[in-house]
Amino acid sequence: QVRLVESGGGLVQAGGSLRLSCAASGSIFRFYAMGWYRQAPGKERELVARVTSGLNTNYADSVKGRFTISRDNAKNTLYLQMNSLKPEDTAVYYCNADIQPTRWDLRTNYWGQGTQVTVSS
Repeated sequence: QVRLVESGGGLVQAGGSLRLSCAASGSIFRFYAMGWYRQAPGKERELVARVTSGLNTNYADSVKGRFTISRDNAKNTLYLQMNSLKPEDTAVYYCNADIQPTRWDLRTNYWGQGTQVTVSS
């Protein structure tokens, strides 16, 4: 059973920084694309940043130049460095990954449980 567990969320003042981590555990044969999404109250979940297995990245326009996504395949961990945080970044942040659990399985999409990020003005 594959699990994604996020950590690193919290309360920070505007202009501050946070680093989110997403640790994957369980049966993992191969990672594909991984990403961070967020959902603010009353809004739909949106893509924040994504990184492919070839380390190509893409970002939402609202976070370009402030957030950096990275992955450490040796540690089965995904990161999101968030700098110059703004109150509008307040949301629950979710980790998402396409993983092939074993060589006999199909690629499957997984979600973490989410971590709250609150930016005060």
